Amino acid sequence: MRSIVYLLIGLLGSMSLTSEAQMTFDDVTMPAEYKLNEQSLKLNGAGVREKFFLDLYIGGLYLQSPSTSADGVIKADKPMSIKLHIISGLIDSDKMIDAIDDGMDKATKGNSSQFSNEIIAFKKAFEEEIQVGDIYDITYDPSKGTVIYKNTKLTTTIPGFDFKQALFGIWLCDDPADEDLKEGMLKG
Repeated sequence: MRSIVYLLIGLLGSMSLTSEAQMTFDDVTMPAEYKLNEQSLKLNGAGVREKFFLDLYIGGLYLQSPSTSADGVIKADKPMSIKLHIISGLIDSDKMIDAIDDGMDKATKGNSSQFSNEIIAFKKAFEEEIQVGDIYDITYDPSKGTVIYKNTKLTTTIPGFDFKQALFGIWLCDDPADEDLKEGMLKG
């Protein structure tokens, strides 16, 4: 029992909230707000993507209004964004592209082939060498589709609400990339 208490204290110590509702993980602060065109999206929640006990990136979900419903976020045809802040040198383009294929397969329950052209376009955003500190903003703008930025530079735009639903499912579906990250994003 004592070890569980120490574990919780340690976990709480590595994450902090400020009065502006920004979140900090391991010295990386996820801003409280994200500007998408003229709209201000608020940080809904954030967490760390881990694999084999290694921290890979910090992900934050930005919405117009708070939500704790993964299905609600996936099905919403409203502006939103997922911010990925790379914190590990173990992530490279090939590994990220493999993870996208795996994540899309899980998010679509094995039916990702219907999005083959969109997935190819999305993976191009990760072809350039990935460095620790890189930030990817995966935004959804109903008037444009999914718009991806790397370090604030536009990399690609992919039209289609159906694709947005599948893509956000990578992090929010029933079999997400990381269950703890999903839970963190849905703090609302």
